[in-house]
Amino acid sequence: MGPEAVTATARSTGSPGAGTAAPAAGTGLPAGRSGLPAGGSGLPGAWSGLPAPAAAYIAALNAGDPDAVAACVTEDFRNEHASPVGRGCAGRAAYRERLPGFFASFPGLRYAPDGEPVTAGDRLAVPYLMTASTAGGPLRIRGLWLLTLRDAMVAHRVDYWDSGSVPAA
Repeated sequence: MGPEAVTATARSTGSPGAGTAAPAAGTGLPAGRSGLPAGGSGLPGAWSGLPAPAAAYIAALNAGDPDAVAACVTEDFRNEHASPVGRGCAGRAAYRERLPGFFASFPGLRYAPDGEPVTAGDRLAVPYLMTASTAGGPLRIRGLWLLTLRDAMVAHRVDYWDSGSVPAA
C-alpha cells in the first residue's frame, strides 16, 4: 500500500519518478494511461493479467474502503515495506486498523499500473504509480508490490516504493 509511515510533515509534494512519462491530458497519469477502468475490472489504466484476488485488492484500495481492503487479505496477512520509512504489520486486524488513517493522509489516492505485472503461480510482482493530493500539492510515488496469494486472498505483501519521492521534513 505504500508509505503508511510517512509523517504528516513529510507529506508535501512529490517529484515524478525517473523515467515516467508526461501526464496524459487532464488525468495526472503518465501518457497512455487514462485512469479509466480497463476491461470492466474497475481498475485504472491498463491493469491486465492480474489474478482476481489481486484485482479485487487494488480496486478496494482505489475505492478507499478499509473494510473492502481488509476483506481481500488473509487473517494472517503480512504487510512488509522495503522502504526505510515504511512500517509493516502482521494480521488482518492490525492492517485494517491502519487503513482509515492512511486513506485520510492521501486524499484522492489511486494506484495505476507502472508496467506489466508478472505472475508466477501464487506470486506476482505488480509495478504501480501511486498518486494522491496533499497539502503541499500532488504526490507521485513509484513502487512495486510483491504479492503472495492463498485461498483466493492476498496473504503477503512486500512493498518496494520510492521514499525519495516523499520530501523529508
